[in-house]
Amino acid sequence: MNTFQELYDADLSRYPESKVSDWNHRFHYYLRKSQSCRNRLLRVLYHICYRIVSDQHRMEISLGASIGKGFCLVDPFTVTINSNAVIGENVTFGKNVTIGKQNRGERAGTPMIGDRVIIGDNAVIVGKIRIGNDVCIAPNSYVNRDVPDGARVEGNPGIITSLPAERN
Repeated sequence: MNTFQELYDADLSRYPESKVSDWNHRFHYYLRKSQSCRNRLLRVLYHICYRIVSDQHRMEISLGASIGKGFCLVDPFTVTINSNAVIGENVTFGKNVTIGKQNRGERAGTPMIGDRVIIGDNAVIVGKIRIGNDVCIAPNSYVNRDVPDGARVEGNPGIITSLPAERN
């Protein structure tokens, strides 16, 4: 299991020097402290501080979500992540991204997102689906089907426009 310091350092290392603001430090600090603190009283305090910081940017990132190290928010406005979502390492989010739950049907549940995934602005990912490693999800895409490793997804509905074999 990763320690607080490893998670925090990995998160901040993903931002260019010019983009690391006071907000980035506070957000990632309280996010990772809320997730890793063992003391219940301190965890509540960190949770309150996290809520204050995230509410300033209208974010709804549940502390119950499993978020790997190297989490990066390019624009931290109106990002929503469901509490049951699983997000891998070194995942980059654009502005207004939604990782949501589908409530009925064969894909009822929340997504599992692999490592090194880039999710563009206004993208929506819903349902019990798996997004592979090294995937690029274009801005304004709606994804509700599994995406293989190394693919690029565009549009609404999300269409896989390229696979690793096609890039050679």
